[in-house]
Amino acid sequence: MWLYLVALVGLWMLLRLFRERQVVSHLHDKYVFITGCDSGFGNLLARQLDRRGMKVLAACLTEEGAKQLKSKTSERLETVILDVTKTESIVAATQWVKEHVGNRGLWGLVNNAGISIPSSPNEWMNKQNFASILDVNLLGMIEVTLSMLPLVRKVRGRVVNVSSVLGRLSFGGGGYCISKYGIEAFSDSLRRELSYFGVKVAIIEPAFFLTDVTSSARVISNIQMLWKKTSSEIWETYGEKYLASYLKDLNGLDQMCNKDLSLVMDCMEHALTACHPHTRYSAGWDAKLFYLPLSYLPTSLVGALLTLISSKPEEAL
Repeated sequence: MWLYLVALVGLWMLLRLFRERQVVSHLHDKYVFITGCDSGFGNLLARQLDRRGMKVLAACLTEEGAKQLKSKTSERLETVILDVTKTESIVAATQWVKEHVGNRGLWGLVNNAGISIPSSPNEWMNKQNFASILDVNLLGMIEVTLSMLPLVRKVRGRVVNVSSVLGRLSFGGGGYCISKYGIEAFSDSLRRELSYFGVKVAIIEPAFFLTDVTSSARVISNIQMLWKKTSSEIWETYGEKYLASYLKDLNGLDQMCNKDLSLVMDCMEHALTACHPHTRYSAGWDAKLFYLPLSYLPTSLVGALLTLISSKPEEAL
């Protein structure tokens, strides 16, 4: 009995491995459009796919970012300036993509552009602080997707949206976690709608990786700036001890973050090139073994665990 069960599990694992390794044909003829390629995940993915021989259309926010990316890639890779918060910029980039892909359509759309600050306790911020993140991470992503969808649908291609484990667990205040929860919801509805046309939608859910936007120095500087702009009532209510405790939790952010960004790149590449891509990719063992299981626990238990591993205000005494 047990022998049959072991054999069945072994066969299932072999079949799964076989499916995982199947790659779509003619990758060198396929176009992929990636947002947020100045640095971080987008920059590395553009370079990785370029080495793979794919036709990469990389959107950068700045001319300097585009120039640096071009210097590290082949002549196949093309760049365009894109601000995802501006409709006219999205319209212009879409027209640029149409001119490049022609009748071949767009095989892959990777919505990677995003920001993480301003971020702090919610009461320290105003509506504009929330909106500044939502405009980039969520609303900008939605507008880019809607603009590019006809090109993707034409070739039954792929949409890859970069979310986060913070789209499952809200660790802090501000618009970042809200935007990632929104990406999860938008992606799920989009997947069901586009399955009719053969388009596949994947979500990338990295844990904490060390990039320019996640450095502890940058995050702490942002929080200190927000603290100075808050009202005297907030100062009196929270106090310097609360601020010190909050910053203490962030001091070790760099050490907590994974420095191997290839784990995320490999997830993105698989979502674009595999015959059978996953609907979700959890990048990093901490995402798979801690944050993902944690997201399924009762809310009260999650809150207790997160409080346990964070500093308490009285510890700053």
